[in-house]
Amino acid sequence: HSSSGVCTPSRYALLTGRYHWRKFHGIVNSFDQPILDDDRMTLAELLRGQGYRTACIGKWHLGWDWKSIQRDPKIKANAQQGYAPEAFDWSRPIAGGPLSHGFDYYFGDDVPNFPPYAWFENDRIVAPPTVTMNTKQQTAEGSFETRPGPGVAHWDFYAVMPKLTEKAVQWIEQQSPDQPFFLYVPMTSPHAPIVPTDEFRSKSSAGGYGDFMMQTDAAVGQILAVLNKQGLTENTIVIFTSDNGPETYAYARIKNHGHRSMGPFRGLKRDLWEGGHRVPMIVRWPGHVPASRVSDGLLSQIDLYATIAAIVGVEIPLGNAEDSYDQQKLLTATGPSVRSELVHNTNANGYALRQDDWVLIAAKSGGVSQVPDWFNESNGYQPEDTPEQLYQLSSDPAQKKNQFSERPDLVEKMKARLQAIRASGQVR
Repeated sequence: HSSSGVCTPSRYALLTGRYHWRKFHGIVNSFDQPILDDDRMTLAELLRGQGYRTACIGKWHLGWDWKSIQRDPKIKANAQQGYAPEAFDWSRPIAGGPLSHGFDYYFGDDVPNFPPYAWFENDRIVAPPTVTMNTKQQTAEGSFETRPGPGVAHWDFYAVMPKLTEKAVQWIEQQSPDQPFFLYVPMTSPHAPIVPTDEFRSKSSAGGYGDFMMQTDAAVGQILAVLNKQGLTENTIVIFTSDNGPETYAYARIKNHGHRSMGPFRGLKRDLWEGGHRVPMIVRWPGHVPASRVSDGLLSQIDLYATIAAIVGVEIPLGNAEDSYDQQKLLTATGPSVRSELVHNTNANGYALRQDDWVLIAAKSGGVSQVPDWFNESNGYQPEDTPEQLYQLSSDPAQKKNQFSERPDLVEKMKARLQAIRASGQVR
């Protein structure tokens, strides 16, 4: 599970080993300040302290100190056009990004559909934005969802994923088996804009989104190939996962292509239902993680912090990663998950608690995104008529049978536990 059904909170939780809702709920918007805490140690900082080279290549979306390069703090963004390119001194370094939180190197575009539409390298913009973005390109599916603001002239959204893949490969080529490294590659796909290159257009049977996913698979393949070429495969842990469930185009995709991006689960991005936050998690660690094994043990991306710390053999400093669990045994098939419960949250008004195979949605509905009537009717979902919802996932993974009225004792017990976790500084 990701920590949230949206992107910024999940990235915060993964890198800090802490539930995002202990601090915030929403995303970092265009030109917002950094959301990471200066007094908390990220996973990158922890590993760098153990001699690891660290890099982030891709979508950051955790904020930068934009005020440090703003020419006049009194200038306000225009709702239609955003900030003008002249609002910032693009020649100056920007604090608060990856280099401020444990990464030795960064290359990316920050957020694919947010300004500035430009390449970042380390703490600087590579080429200064000179225009206000007004794209006339076409997406392969859905809309661009671009926020207004400054960009580099002739910015090519289709070139983003190939460039990020190229940079990740180049960075790995510079590594050696004698120097440990940590590479974080938060890809921009399949987030909007959905822009597969010509090589992948119409290759899938699931529309533009499916094509973009095929391109993502190919990008992962290039990274795995260069690890092998450099002789790094046997001693490298590779983790592939996602920050939330699919966007609302997924409903149309079912009708148009017969493809369910959320698999058998109910809900999409933003939702408290399983489809909002139950995401892929693929781990490759030769000699430790059995090949082709599938596990249904409860695991959160929050747990990656404590798990990696334990593998490396470093003690987590007090006051950090308080919600993270060491899940080595689950990954290596030598024991069950050490996690029996997990709090789900996407916004300030919606929480859910997973306990073993039960989940309580402490809200009128687990949905935030609009659900088409045809989807509910064709999948047997009844109108929601209870103040909260209770499901047993072992027998009802699609969350069709609400047992709120049948199990009031369990509802009250789980509500009390959820309140206790939210009030405490940590789960353990």
